[in-house]
Amino acid sequence: MKYPRKFAFTLVELLVVIAIIGILIALLLPAIQAAREAARRIQCTNNLKQIGQGCMTHVSEIGTFPATGWGWCWSGDPDRGFRGRQPGGWLFNLMPFMELKSVHDLGKNGNQKGRSLTAQSPISFFHCPTRRPAILYPYGGSVPIHNIDLKSAGNGTANAPDVCAKTDYAGCAGDNYSGYGDSGPATYAEGDARTAADWASKKYGDPATANGVLYYHCNTKQKDIIDGTSHTYLGGERYMNPDAYSVSIDDGDQPWTQGFDIDTIRWVNNSEAGHPLRDRRSYTNPSAFGSAHSSSFNMVFCDGAVHSISFNINPEMHRRLGVRNDKLPVDGSEYN
Repeated sequence: MKYPRKFAFTLVELLVVIAIIGILIALLLPAIQAAREAARRIQCTNNLKQIGQGCMTHVSEIGTFPATGWGWCWSGDPDRGFRGRQPGGWLFNLMPFMELKSVHDLGKNGNQKGRSLTAQSPISFFHCPTRRPAILYPYGGSVPIHNIDLKSAGNGTANAPDVCAKTDYAGCAGDNYSGYGDSGPATYAEGDARTAADWASKKYGDPATANGVLYYHCNTKQKDIIDGTSHTYLGGERYMNPDAYSVSIDDGDQPWTQGFDIDTIRWVNNSEAGHPLRDRRSYTNPSAFGSAHSSSFNMVFCDGAVHSISFNINPEMHRRLGVRNDKLPVDGSEYN
């Protein structure tokens, strides 16, 4: 009696097949990772396009680029408008022009709890997806913010910090970085009593020397951008130490609603302090633009356009792009 012949893989053949599959996966993995990063870069670009569009609408309706607020001890207050009386920062001032008025207005009618909730509202297009998700992170301010309720383990008010919403994008203040700025007035009354000369006397507040678009307590109009809106940075991706992504150290401790500070503002000094950088561990630079992308960082210009710029951009050209009024030519090939 004949039995049908049975066919089967030998152990050696099976191992060969597994090895081939492993090699194919190893070959495909970089391509898959590159495709994912390309998608994240596109999302990052779209985030900045929304910020740029919001800024253009702000300029059209308010007449100026967004105000940058009163310093790091202040957060946004929807009862105080969009100009010099507004203690909150530039991103807070853009909210109503980015279809986020409901978040902006949580603190209406003197509601401090509502203002705190705004500072605890993660905004997806304030985060680069290559770096970190739009979730709540520990608050680490060393001193309390005057007009919201956030406490940190470092300021003696609690054993554990509250959480807040943060941002990976910053406005451009020009090329005059020289350390931390001003915490701002101690009270609303003190801030309201300051004259234009008082504000100009503060660090980064003098329009004559603070030559970016978003300097301290600014009131920048389109006519003030002498170098042209298509040749001047509005803002973009800020450098961060990866060790600070999910904790509250270095320049990543405050909410996106806060006034003028290194968490929401950067500079373009023609030096190491202002040269754009790719994120790297154990290195802190609170003044520079940069990103978690491999070869470039994204910047939105004052005309609302977004450009991907190489980390190898000429330092002087980077500085010129961050200054609104030096009347020096720029090389479009550096950012187009």
